[in-house]
Amino acid sequence: MGRLIGGVLLGYVTIAFVVFAALSLAYVAVGTDGAFRPGVFDVSPLWMAISIVVGFGAAFLGGVIARRIVRDGLGPKILAGVIVFLGVVMALTAGGAAEVAGVRTESIGTFEAMQFAQTPFWMMLLNPVIGAIGVLLGGGVLGPGRAKAAPDVVAT
Repeated sequence: MGRLIGGVLLGYVTIAFVVFAALSLAYVAVGTDGAFRPGVFDVSPLWMAISIVVGFGAAFLGGVIARRIVRDGLGPKILAGVIVFLGVVMALTAGGAAEVAGVRTESIGTFEAMQFAQTPFWMMLLNPVIGAIGVLLGGGVLGPGRAKAAPDVVAT
């Protein structure tokens, strides 16, 4: 039971860290104008594409880690469930930041961008689905070779 809880938690922390780090770097790379539509805090299509790729990659890695720690498919399955549950709750409770932020100025910092970014509702619901698929693929629960998901073998 401890291995299961630890695997799910470490998988989740990995996802959170990778998403935070990669999206922070992406924001620096594309800048305010690449991440947002002109004059507002609505995220751009480019930013949505970047977040899909980053989210999937982070979820895949989280699934790999959960699988390795738990040593079977239960860890990635539970992690995928946690991702969907928390993602839907976050989507349903999000909103209101744009009214506080007002009109976007020319250039804003990373933390301000995270605080005030307005993502379309459909995208907020799509993110946990993409995350769950990434976790299940990374954990060997979906996709080719799922029946052969063998334990790690060390050559001697």
